[in-house]
Amino acid sequence: MNRYLLVLEYIGTSYMGSQKQPEKMPNSSKLVVTIQDELEKAISTLTKTKTKTIFSGRTDAGVHAKGQTSHFETELELNPSKFVNSLNGILPSTISVKELKKVPKTFHAQKSAKARHYRYTIANRTQRSAWDAHCLLVRYPLDVQRMNKALSYLLGEHDFTSFKKVRTSNPAKICNMYEAKAVRDGDYVYIDFIADRFLYNMIRSIVGTLLLIERNSLAPETLKEILDSRDKTKAGSTISPEGLALIEVIYNDINGESK
Repeated sequence: MNRYLLVLEYIGTSYMGSQKQPEKMPNSSKLVVTIQDELEKAISTLTKTKTKTIFSGRTDAGVHAKGQTSHFETELELNPSKFVNSLNGILPSTISVKELKKVPKTFHAQKSAKARHYRYTIANRTQRSAWDAHCLLVRYPLDVQRMNKALSYLLGEHDFTSFKKVRTSNPAKICNMYEAKAVRDGDYVYIDFIADRFLYNMIRSIVGTLLLIERNSLAPETLKEILDSRDKTKAGSTISPEGLALIEVIYNDINGESK
């Protein structure tokens, strides 16, 4: 069997996340459609064999990606360029494959990942724009210098219980945050996070807390106090997924050198 790595991007607005779920929502006749459903259907159509994909990790309902990764196996020897062209010809317009490459059998899209890079995009102005798709409109002024002071308290290894969804079966709570910073570009504020892992709803809760601090002119140190409290009730609201995108999954390459 040959193992291949896919790099894909998608607009997550109309999907119930990246990972496969039960076909119907509980107590509803509405079908659940995920990124994995669509990708596996397309690959299986081309390989003429039912094919399972393994994603680097889950993105929640409504969250986007510019660099999600997934691997799959097939007995076929694929031509990367032709296979990508064929996939993009049958995938929905909201999903596209950027790259396909053969990888060793030891490679695993999830277990081989060393870090993940997410970005939350905010449009910071008093009025909405028709070009503001896939970002959050914040009408009050944001002070990026204050935001970066607050974000600096997240760097390093911490218990992120304060920013984790309360009712989740995953017991994980420790993350190592390598980068957390905000950058302004005109009317837009981009908040980038790079960590070894992220908890369920963690980034949306952190950004919601940042906005709570800015809206109420609280001290940047408030974010540290909330982090240290390990108390979800002290955090800000978990904001819309519309501004959140997975930018890159970071691996060591085949030779053991960092990408």
